[in-house]
Amino acid sequence: MASPRVVLITKADCHLCEDARDAVSRVTASLGLEWSEELVDNQPELRERYAEEIPVVLVDGVQRDFWKIDEARLARVLQRALAQ
Repeated sequence: MASPRVVLITKADCHLCEDARDAVSRVTASLGLEWSEELVDNQPELRERYAEEIPVVLVDGVQRDFWKIDEARLARVLQRALAQ
């Protein structure tokens, strides 16, 4: 079983992104999962797609949350993904 792929999309100088990093880190650590971060600053296609929603959390390529990350919801999504 593959672990869910968790990606946090952020941009430079973003206070919400700092909070999102902390939230994603806490949730993934509690489940023993890794996560990665992608900056939109040098990726025009990401910047255009998520311009007004950053930070954004993707799980297996599906947008699951943005702006303020709901840790309980993210944990539920990841637990469901792990159970499959």
